[in-house]
Amino acid sequence: MKKFVVFVCLTFLAVLSRQEAFCQATDLTTLKFSVSEAPEWSALLKRTSGWFGGDGIYTIPLNGKANKQAGTGDNILFLFSDSMIGEIRDSTLLPGFKMIHNSLAILKGKLPDNEKMEFYWDKDDAGKPESIFIPKTTHTKPGDYYWLGAGFVNQELGNNIYIFGYRVRNVESGPFGFREVGNTLIKIPAKPGKFNQQQQMDTPFFITDERGDSGSFGAGVYVNTKKAGAPAPDGYIYIYGVSGKTKNLLVARILPKDFEDFGKWTYWDGNNWNANIKTATKVTDNVSNELSLSPLPDGRFALVFQVGGMSPSIGLRIGKTPAGPFGPIIKIWDCKKDLINKNYLVYNAKAHPVLSKPGELLISYNINALDFNGELEKSPNLYRPRFIKIKFQ
Repeated sequence: MKKFVVFVCLTFLAVLSRQEAFCQATDLTTLKFSVSEAPEWSALLKRTSGWFGGDGIYTIPLNGKANKQAGTGDNILFLFSDSMIGEIRDSTLLPGFKMIHNSLAILKGKLPDNEKMEFYWDKDDAGKPESIFIPKTTHTKPGDYYWLGAGFVNQELGNNIYIFGYRVRNVESGPFGFREVGNTLIKIPAKPGKFNQQQQMDTPFFITDERGDSGSFGAGVYVNTKKAGAPAPDGYIYIYGVSGKTKNLLVARILPKDFEDFGKWTYWDGNNWNANIKTATKVTDNVSNELSLSPLPDGRFALVFQVGGMSPSIGLRIGKTPAGPFGPIIKIWDCKKDLINKNYLVYNAKAHPVLSKPGELLISYNINALDFNGELEKSPNLYRPRFIKIKFQ
């Protein structure tokens, strides 16, 4: 009789446990966490020689395991957009510095060790710093340049690295006198230092709707495969787009082996996956042009972004699946302490699972200034990512 009672109790507890897990997995509003600064990672990018500033910042493990913390012997590729190259002495920026439109770095291991991080950029014919990726596609016009979107290692296509490149053009003067004019896929071999062996492909992923609002895919990538270390793999790569003034989030997906076959991509239309990109429907809004989606320890997903694109708040929405639905904004960090000058602004927060400890997410955000040149002279180390870390309870 006692054994029967114990069996019934254990069965009842198991049922409760499954019900609790189900409720937790479908709860899109509740998240228990703590958050703090990650000064050791912020200090990694505070440099005085060579690369000393930049924004963007995506991280790609070259072993392809995008959803697991790196090991001590792994190489992590960092992607930067606009980057500063020069010298700083005694907090003073020396003459001869230059801004280029993109650069890279490789960190060996999972720790913020300056001795194990190497930066890469190209040089022009005069020996001056130059962007690694310069548009050379059929649709490129003179003066176009790349800002870099998300990327990943495709283990089904020769371990090549795929990076989204936003083709940008200056259209007027001023701090926001630019616009995106095209979307490119950049393909490079997964070998450190071989970035010049690149292939560039124009894509159909820059879109404009009937109201004239534009958007582009490549803001974030989630590799939901077993080889990438996804906890509940379905075999697809999910690619996130952002469109319109309200920063609407769009979702596409494709099997890794078909990644270069743009005609096989499908888009979430609110009910089904549709082959027509024009049917892509927003799954949420108020995100930023750069973001991330990461699995949570409890089976849900964390969409991390800067609220509205350029506000002081870093936000997180809980997703039931990689395509949503997503819950309301949970504000996880206030960046106001960084806005010590009215010219300063913060933007484009995102998580880096490959640099995160189990049960945590390391998150970066960018700092810039409206009066960029003036503030750079005063604070040459201003223009670089800062980091926080969120720990789930």
